[in-house]
Amino acid sequence: MEHLGALLLLLTCVSRFPLTEGFPKCSTGLFVCNNGGCVPQNQRCDGVNHCGDGSDEISCSSCTNGSFHCVAAARCVSARSICDGKLDCSDGADEQLDRCALLSKTQTCTRSEFRCANGQCVPSSWRCDHSTDCVDRSDEENCDQNECEINNGGCSHMCIDLSFGFMCDCPSGMRLVQDTHCEDVDHCLDSDVCDQICTHSNGSLACECQDGYELTGRSGQCKATGFGAHVVVSTQEGVKWMDLGDSEQRNITYKRVSPGPVTALNANNTIYWTSPENDVIYRMSLDSSDHRPAVLLKASIGIQGLAVDWIHELLYWVSTSTHGLHVASLNGSKQRQLVSGLSRPTAVAVHPLLGYVFWADSGASPRIERAVLDGTSRLSLINSSIRSPVTISLDIPRGLLYWADSGLRTISRVAFDGQHRKMVVESNGYLDQPFGMAVFESRVYWSDQLTNSICSADKHNGNMLEVSQRLGSVSPAGLVILQPLLQPADKDPLQSETRTPLPDSPFPWILSLTVITSLLLVGAVLWRQRSEFCAPRSLSLLGDVTLKESQDPLLLSKLPVVHEHKDDTQNGSTL
Repeated sequence: MEHLGALLLLLTCVSRFPLTEGFPKCSTGLFVCNNGGCVPQNQRCDGVNHCGDGSDEISCSSCTNGSFHCVAAARCVSARSICDGKLDCSDGADEQLDRCALLSKTQTCTRSEFRCANGQCVPSSWRCDHSTDCVDRSDEENCDQNECEINNGGCSHMCIDLSFGFMCDCPSGMRLVQDTHCEDVDHCLDSDVCDQICTHSNGSLACECQDGYELTGRSGQCKATGFGAHVVVSTQEGVKWMDLGDSEQRNITYKRVSPGPVTALNANNTIYWTSPENDVIYRMSLDSSDHRPAVLLKASIGIQGLAVDWIHELLYWVSTSTHGLHVASLNGSKQRQLVSGLSRPTAVAVHPLLGYVFWADSGASPRIERAVLDGTSRLSLINSSIRSPVTISLDIPRGLLYWADSGLRTISRVAFDGQHRKMVVESNGYLDQPFGMAVFESRVYWSDQLTNSICSADKHNGNMLEVSQRLGSVSPAGLVILQPLLQPADKDPLQSETRTPLPDSPFPWILSLTVITSLLLVGAVLWRQRSEFCAPRSLSLLGDVTLKESQDPLLLSKLPVVHEHKDDTQNGSTL
């Protein structure tokens, strides 16, 4: 009886004790993490660590779509972990699937990478470095052979065989980048002192500015004179106009659509924009009194980037639905696809003075590429250490391309030939979800959709971060800076030593003079006999601008002409 009485007393005390005191309180439909946090039940066993301590992925009998079940560990891992060369399951099940074997047979490695026996790719410099990097350890096998005999060891220039392994080296005047490739030493780009024109002589640097800019008291900084600069940005509330120097902003369109890319023709103050969910590209003159948008042309959905060729008056864009690069005349009368087969193109930029068009692709093999204006002569500028390039912009005075990587949360730059790569801005709380970008004077500007702001930083090193505009609850997308100097008519915009220097030998001059003289003599003969010859074909695109037919990106030898849509005054289409 004594024991029974004690038991009853204990039960009474327990019944009055608040059992929930000190324990986490999660509402119905939430999972209680081991650390006390609460996450939705539909996030349990999805391969993503939402709790922070991984408890939402433990003791899972099955996993949701997009995740993989590690049976031995009774946990879920992300599907991205499958066949990535790393053991995420304790028994290595995520690296022993049939799909991994298939992947190993089809996967190709770049010239600077070593292909493991299982198909995994690792940097060539990791081969025979006394550290196992391939899951199958094949990078440390047969290390007594001369690796330089096979593809020059992956080196772009000199390969030096060592007693154990090898190393890449460069000739004088060049330096090694990424362990395998050599690039020319550029003292101007290395120093990052000058905003625009830089001259290196006898170990010292001299800075100058292009016409329309003036050198300020601060060393190397160029400021635009005359016209002020403004920002036009696309938002879900419409297109906004902002002052670059202060907080002034106003709507110039009011159509509520999904925000997308925007570009401009500075010569006549006309902007062009679209929405990724729309298949129409709009245009609007900011000089008109009513600011009524008009339909330029019907293109395709999924347009992620727009760029204007201000010399030949052409509009370039990339589309995720067509997986291609397109071009059209600015009057909308012609359009065609230049490049096809892209994975997930996200941005485009054009440099008509040099005849280049650039684009970014954030698909399965993220990269940044370059081609001539008609889409031919493709060249990959960036294809390594890049995850999700979402926007690109050109610094024409310095001959540099800038891109923002939303996966790495960085802004980087590279020369137009793919050399002199440098990371400029790292994640700083205002670079988590970039969309649009522009480079002007000494700064790089970008829109961030997470903080709903327009930010800028020093274009050389990312210092002096500024939040130029805060949009409150409005999310910004594409942006463009309106300033005539950003679209120069100068035929020689690059005067720094990033340009190919003049030859030191007099022989090229003599040869050039001989060729020119010969051409003049032939031309004189042809002129006298002009009645017996036909004039060469050419295609006049817009007014006085004439391109050779072989260079014309709108030459419709294979594709039909798409006629211009009527503007809003004729068909009633307004935004």
